[in-house]
Amino acid sequence: MVISTEMIKRLRLDTGAGVIDCKKALEKTNGNFEEAKKVLKEKGIQIAQNKSERVAKEGRIESYIHHNHKIGSIVEINCETDFVARNEEFIKFCKDIAMHIVASAPRFLKREDVSEQDICQEDKEEFYKRYCLLEQKFIKDESITVGEYLSSLIAKTRENIIISKFSRFQIGQ
Repeated sequence: MVISTEMIKRLRLDTGAGVIDCKKALEKTNGNFEEAKKVLKEKGIQIAQNKSERVAKEGRIESYIHHNHKIGSIVEINCETDFVARNEEFIKFCKDIAMHIVASAPRFLKREDVSEQDICQEDKEEFYKRYCLLEQKFIKDESITVGEYLSSLIAKTRENIIISKFSRFQIGQ
C-alpha cells in the first residue's frame, strides 16, 4: 500500500509522533490507521522505559484553582532540561495534571506508594485505578491513563519526565 502524505499528516496530528515514526508505523500496518496508533503507543512506552533512569532536575511547579476558589492543587513535574520545561506541550501537560488532581482527588502517585493498610477491604486493582494518579483515567481523554499521557509526552520530548509530588487542597478538608 502507498502511504500518502495526508495519511502521515493525519497520524502525526492525532499522536504527536514524528513524521518518520508515523510513516514507519503506517508502512508496518499496511496503512491501518488504528493499528499504526497502537504501534506508536507501544514505541512511546518503550522510549519512556528507556529514559526512566536519566536525571530530571529541571521542570515546573504548576497550580490550579477551581473557579469556585474552594478547591485547588499544586504539582511538581520534573524534566531533564530547561528547554523542555519551557516547551508548550510540557506546560500544557503540567496544567492538565494540576486540573486532573483537583477533579479526580488522587491520594498516591503510583501503586508502589500504597501500603496494605491503605487498601483495607477494597479490590487492589480498583483501589489503584481510583486513588493512584498514574493509573487514573485522564479527565480530558478517558481512553488513556495519566501514566499513558506521561509516556506519550516522554516519547515526544525524548526526555525523562517525572511527576514528583502533588497536593490537593479543599476548603473544609
